[in-house]
Amino acid sequence: MENETKFVIKGGRVIDPANDIDEVLDVYVEDGMISRIGGKKNYQDRAVIDATGKLVMPGLVDIHTHLREPGREDAETIQTGSLSAVRGGITSICCMANTTPPVDSSAGVRFIYDRARYAHCWVYPVAAISKGLKGEELAEMFDMAMAGAVGFSDDGRPLSNAQLLRNAMTYAKMFELPLMLHEEDLTLSSGRHMHEGVASGLAGMQAVPSVAESGMIARDVLLAEFLEARIHICHVSAKESVDVVRVAKERGVDVTAEATVHHLLLTDEDVVASGFDSNFKMNPPLRAKDDLAALIEGINDGAIDAIVTDHAPHPPEDKDCEFAVAPFGVIGLETSASLVYDKLVRPGIIDVKKMVELMSYNPARIVDISAGTLSQGANADIAIFDPEHKWTVSGRAMASKSRNTPFEGWELTGKPVWTMVGGEVAFDELSR
Repeated sequence: MENETKFVIKGGRVIDPANDIDEVLDVYVEDGMISRIGGKKNYQDRAVIDATGKLVMPGLVDIHTHLREPGREDAETIQTGSLSAVRGGITSICCMANTTPPVDSSAGVRFIYDRARYAHCWVYPVAAISKGLKGEELAEMFDMAMAGAVGFSDDGRPLSNAQLLRNAMTYAKMFELPLMLHEEDLTLSSGRHMHEGVASGLAGMQAVPSVAESGMIARDVLLAEFLEARIHICHVSAKESVDVVRVAKERGVDVTAEATVHHLLLTDEDVVASGFDSNFKMNPPLRAKDDLAALIEGINDGAIDAIVTDHAPHPPEDKDCEFAVAPFGVIGLETSASLVYDKLVRPGIIDVKKMVELMSYNPARIVDISAGTLSQGANADIAIFDPEHKWTVSGRAMASKSRNTPFEGWELTGKPVWTMVGGEVAFDELSR
């Protein structure tokens, strides 16, 4: 089937927020592009994909992943990470710059694209803001933009130097690329391991207050407003942070924000209930129930623009240790769509159109890539999602090199079962 150039996906419920489509239609693919949706039925000389009873949507777009290559190929590679992505219905991923060495030069950007030629989906590099991710001197942002970086971020580390951030905003504005900011006041968070609240107090665990995040966001949206610059806030986790972003948008600041799947579904109480399993340790930390509720409100009212994974693989030997010394991060590429559908769509917290908007259309717009739509002439990046498929999360069954999921053993309803990237079938569970 991979050698076919003409396809028709028939009988599925097509969800495409870009064109305000939510109805049962046939989708026609030819020479790697969407040739049309609906219209006169024509199945002749085409590979027919029967999507009856399934959801057909633009391939999902994850703008916040860590693929670890170069330097930590024991944890993940571009190839294994992209395979995980297509198994999760994701057709475009943006990988962060905190590799070893960091992607802080045009050569680093070109390396990512060179390796991505063998990937299972589209892979776009987010380049470093500062040299070596040290927050001391700007990286060669112009050269990296010309090499194809889709944004800039020191994710994993905040930009504590406001003057450096001001300079970065000025440069990024020239290139019309987003600064994707990791918001953390290290003087409040360094050496701490979970959210500061009742749970951490009872556990006696050194903890991170919400203001370590929200205070930095407040500084950065004010600076962006002053410079009329564009910024994107990574992995928002606290209710005060949602409030700051919402007010900034009301004031006309050019700011977008994302939330991770795990921050939308888990709290600090889950950390304690897990027995301080290191797979529940991430940065920012899982917050309180009020914070989770604020994030849900934010994805519904537009304060939060995108849902991402912050896929952060670590090999078992790194995570198999005490909570306090374990590295931050969890994987999520293969589980994100199913978790959002089962835990947010099925209970009616959001509808499936909103899910696709948050996980495909909006993320593509944030980094300005050709994705997130089933428009005629668009790349044929398509996911078929079975809303009745029941399955159990197992880290060992995933394509990722790492197993650090906090959702191990969760029984979910709904799963991506078929993924097309650029007109080629990249994952097929439909025919099994």
